[in-house]
Amino acid sequence: METSSQASLLLNKQLKDLCKNPVDGFSAGLVDDSNIFEWSVTIIGPPDTLYEGGYFNAIMSFPKNYPLSPPLVRFTSEMWHPNVYPDGKVCISILHEPGDDPHGYELASERWSPVHTVESIVLSIISMLSSPNDESPANVEAAKEWRDKRADFRKRVSRTVRRSQEEML
Repeated sequence: METSSQASLLLNKQLKDLCKNPVDGFSAGLVDDSNIFEWSVTIIGPPDTLYEGGYFNAIMSFPKNYPLSPPLVRFTSEMWHPNVYPDGKVCISILHEPGDDPHGYELASERWSPVHTVESIVLSIISMLSSPNDESPANVEAAKEWRDKRADFRKRVSRTVRRSQEEML
């Protein structure tokens, strides 16, 4: 119980900070005011990327032992990206449990650390949109298309951006 109350205090503080000092590129709030552990995030497609102009919604689900363990981040908007599983789950190093990578792909220093905040997580996801990592893809099909059929990848992302804009209307 102690850990859970520390987590909710920390999340409340981060929410207040984001409300007081919004960060360009995204907005965040609670899915339901009675649950500090479920956040709704809207990421604005970063300028000068294929995702520019898109509005992508995601849910951040925080564990009761946050910040010792990372949240799960899942896009609820359609997303075509090598580092996003087909079910929308985001796959980036900082969202992986702390410690050594059992597959030996990532350094422990690249994985989750309690210093990360909602802001640093979302900024990492925005950075991921700008530069996909196709060496360790969550979506193999998207990674192959990114590598081998860039024009098809662009078209598919462009359709995704258009749909996201229509959903915002």
